[in-house]
Amino acid sequence: MKKRRRFKQTVSMRERIELWAEKVRDQAALLPAGHQKEALLKKVRTAEAASHLDLWVNSRGLQPPR
Repeated sequence: MKKRRRFKQTVSMRERIELWAEKVRDQAALLPAGHQKEALLKKVRTAEAASHLDLWVNSRGLQPPR
């Protein structure tokens, strides 16, 4: 049986998503207006939504039912 390679993440998921979104946004800024640029910007918006959801799910205000 193959062993899975496991490692601990040193940066939170939200931070990784934000860094990736920033990198993709910079790539999109270099492209001329068109389909490819819009596709990249759509991915950035999706990543930002995921980042906000992660922040909301991990907030202290969200408590399990008692």
